Amino acid sequence: MTDQHPILPGAEPLSVAGGPVGVLVLHGFTGNPTSMRGLAEAMVAAGHTVEMPRLPGHGTHVDDMLRTSWADWSAAAEAALVDLEARTDEVVVAGLSMGGSLTAWLATRHPELSGIICINPAVAAQPDMLAAVAAMVEAGETVMDGIGSDVAAPDVVESAYDKVPLAPLLSMFEVAEEIVGDLGRIECPLLLFTSPQDHVVPPTDSDLLAASVSGPVERVSCDRSYHVATLDLDKELIFERSVEFVGRVTA
Repeated sequence: MTDQHPILPGAEPLSVAGGPVGVLVLHGFTGNPTSMRGLAEAMVAAGHTVEMPRLPGHGTHVDDMLRTSWADWSAAAEAALVDLEARTDEVVVAGLSMGGSLTAWLATRHPELSGIICINPAVAAQPDMLAAVAAMVEAGETVMDGIGSDVAAPDVVESAYDKVPLAPLLSMFEVAEEIVGDLGRIECPLLLFTSPQDHVVPPTDSDLLAASVSGPVERVSCDRSYHVATLDLDKELIFERSVEFVGRVTA
């Protein structure tokens, strides 16, 4: 499925060949690689092979996203992982928000991962939110107002759609329950960043993920940041701790 609109400036994917450790970096719902570029570049600077795809329907125009669903994003993420694994010895996956859900989903299917990094991951669908979105879709509505750019730092604006495509959102909510049931399969180390003041994904999603996985969990609180913490006041903390984590779990 090809996008019909041009890629937004800065939303381009990133692919850099480096050392034997691969890092797959995944952006969030309605966002694009811009929000994760700082983290991806920190991994490149650390000498790793880095792959940061632009997920289908993202980083162009919301109309392109209306034709996509979880099946498209998860397939693209898994294809990027398989490709990266073919070129490296070990792989760590890092994701923000829905990118965090994709990261957890990949870890339930790929026990060979050396570790995962989740930043304010969207893990569980709130039943009332699920019902509300389902009702809107049933009523024939296609979009609602955007959730992007939840950032505490002044003058920082996330490059994200200003509208949320409802049917694609519903597709993510519908697989959430399935993923939650599989989280116990995750045995690799998890580095988990959570913003206590997140206006998009409740911090309880992080709690659920931490309580459900079978492997070791390292938690870091991003007290000065909102949802898009990778662009916010704690971004350097995230970059440093993530680079350190990748070095440790692949040593």
